[in-house]
Amino acid sequence: MVTIDETKVAHTPLDDAQGLGLGVFLCSVGMQFLTHAGLITGQTAGIAVIISYLSGWSFGAVFFVINLPFYALAYKRLGLEFTVKSLISVTALSLLTDLLPLGFTIDSLHPAIGAAIFGATVGTGLLAMFRHNGSLGGLGVVALLVQDTTGFKAGYVQLLSDAVIFTIAALLFPLTVVAWSLLGAVILNMIITFNHRRDRYIAT
Repeated sequence: MVTIDETKVAHTPLDDAQGLGLGVFLCSVGMQFLTHAGLITGQTAGIAVIISYLSGWSFGAVFFVINLPFYALAYKRLGLEFTVKSLISVTALSLLTDLLPLGFTIDSLHPAIGAAIFGATVGTGLLAMFRHNGSLGGLGVVALLVQDTTGFKAGYVQLLSDAVIFTIAALLFPLTVVAWSLLGAVILNMIITFNHRRDRYIAT
């Protein structure tokens, strides 16, 4: 029988920097595919995307501003470290999503492929950030708080909030857009649900 050492090993600052950096980069790439396909998503990013589509404002700017009210909750419930990491990550994502289009373009993208790439990259990116005690703020903070206090999985909390956002989106956008967008949201949340397990991931 193989014995597993379950002693927790703390992340170093370098560990956190690369983990959060990777997470932000993957999420930024995923957002490029999402918005290029004209799709939406859930959570705070979804609200920002909808506002961006309707107003013409930069997604990065809207995303940064819409996250501001959640930092007080993050600090009160999840601590200074989590709040600072989330603030840095949100700011980096807001800047990177506006800068990435300067470096690459997408000529052709089917909505199904765009949704799948978005779900896979952002789901993996958020997972990396969660494992380094960070997030992209907003409703993700609420989801983590619910999981840590009640045991109800963060992925399920996000699915419920997504249902509300997608219902509103169905009133504003074609149903085909909402349907393909839902595929991306499901992939994203299933990645988090199946992999964000504190009882399996030893390092903190």
